Amino acid sequence: MLTGSGAILRSLEILGITDVFGLPGGAIMPFYDELMSSPSIRHILVRHEQGAGHAAEGYASSTGKVGVAIATSGPGATNLVTAIADAHMDSVPLLAITGQVFSTVMGTDAFQEVDIVGITMPITKHSFLVRRAEDVPGVLQAAYHIATTGRPGPVLVDVTKDAQQNVAPFVWPAAVDLPGYRPVIKAHGKQVQAAAKMLARAKRPVLYVGGGVIRADASKELLEFAELSGAPVVTTLMARGAFPDSNTLHLGMPGMHGSVPAVLALQESDLIIALGARFDDRVTGKPSEFAPDAEVVHVDIDPAEISKIRTADVPIVGDVKEVLVDLAASFVTASASHAPDYATWWARLEELRERYPLGYDEPTDGLLAPQYVIERIGQLTGPEAIYAAGVGQHQMWAAQFIKYERPNSFLNSGGAGTMGYGVPAAMGAKVANPDRTVWAIDGDGCFQMTNQELATATINNIPIKVAIINNSSLGMVRQWQTLFYNGRHSFTDLNTGHDTAMIPDFVKLADAYGALAIRVTKKEEVDAAIALANETNDRPVVIDFIVSADAMVWPMVPQGVGNSSVQYAREHAPEWEEE
Repeated sequence: MLTGSGAILRSLEILGITDVFGLPGGAIMPFYDELMSSPSIRHILVRHEQGAGHAAEGYASSTGKVGVAIATSGPGATNLVTAIADAHMDSVPLLAITGQVFSTVMGTDAFQEVDIVGITMPITKHSFLVRRAEDVPGVLQAAYHIATTGRPGPVLVDVTKDAQQNVAPFVWPAAVDLPGYRPVIKAHGKQVQAAAKMLARAKRPVLYVGGGVIRADASKELLEFAELSGAPVVTTLMARGAFPDSNTLHLGMPGMHGSVPAVLALQESDLIIALGARFDDRVTGKPSEFAPDAEVVHVDIDPAEISKIRTADVPIVGDVKEVLVDLAASFVTASASHAPDYATWWARLEELRERYPLGYDEPTDGLLAPQYVIERIGQLTGPEAIYAAGVGQHQMWAAQFIKYERPNSFLNSGGAGTMGYGVPAAMGAKVANPDRTVWAIDGDGCFQMTNQELATATINNIPIKVAIINNSSLGMVRQWQTLFYNGRHSFTDLNTGHDTAMIPDFVKLADAYGALAIRVTKKEEVDAAIALANETNDRPVVIDFIVSADAMVWPMVPQGVGNSSVQYAREHAPEWEEE
């Protein structure tokens, strides 16, 4: 016999959970009373529940394991909503456990009562409400199974306080039985064969790789298939690291701020093989003008994604890891009878590479180039590190200027675009990967949303490195205001950097949180600061890099236009008209 709270703890232990992030409160207090005596589960006490959610995401995204976030009822639970939505958009396996008021007072607007199951239903794979102690083991087993199988995602388990306090026999189900939930793993053989024949006959193919390849742990299979076929590869924002940047087949990141070769390769292709990608608007631009001459093979474990945006000529539902193995075997057969010829295509792609290399302009205001700072962080730290980005210009520069050689090394909020993701996600990644260096590449806007988690990192000996790319503004919004609103910078100045009162002073703030705090204003100081951060492992490190507010993310495709309108540099921007 166990209390419901004891059953939650026992269930987590059986599921192999070793780390959780949370903040206690009245409705979850019975579980916290059990948790304090657990010899096998480490609890990280965060300073805000959103931090718990993003930390759990960082933990999951850097390992492929389930991240666990815990909160109390009411505002505790609603503070998790942003992270849950973020995990839903980016297919992150997340288990959110929340306390709920006594079942006897539910529906009466009791103190800290919120219908968190109802609130999260559209942004989870499933949301459970547990009212009885005896239901706890089966629900947690099912929740873990749903979060980790098929297309990964968040699952919420809301447990009433009386269910936590009451006693019942602990019965662990022999197997998960969820009628109607049967993810398809093995793809239909005829569809795979059709795709292989199309690839062998294509003249201008592209492998369009999305974050599903990373979630499926299919990077090895992708590399083998790409090298077998000789087709070019593009990796989306969520797929950076799924394919090595150093491989000559890789054209870079496609989309709004993708490399010109990657963007135009998709535009000019005659065959797109989409692997765990969802034709997001940030990749396609105006959908009706995206890759007008291309046939599409769409591989995804989620049938709802196939033909949602772009009709697939060959739809393939299945685990991309399994599909790539089958596709490789079928391609060998198909190419034996029809040898592929991509020579002319590669000549065009090499021309694009030579003509449009990735680069940036030096600022004219004497301040640091943010691209240079981020590039040096990547070069001095190396591909074995983990880089977690906030959202905005610094996120795009981190995707562009750090070279990624392995999956799970670049963490960011792709679909939801959640400011404040960086610091807690880096913290969660460091908990999961204590032997890896972990950097948070953050902006001065993002950093101010979740920087309280520096206290969590210091107290719990989680020595992350934080690079604040401080342009004293909401940089991406400012860029759009410059380009599309005649330079009217409406409420985007943050007063955190050069020639301001520095409110707050990030060095003083970081020092108050127990971190090693450094400010860098000159190019010659950059390398030494990064080196010191990489050598410091007894506490977090925060470096305030004062960078130019005039720096912009290039290339760029404005929202609402076709990708053929990609512009390489600032001087072409006035030609655009945003739709």
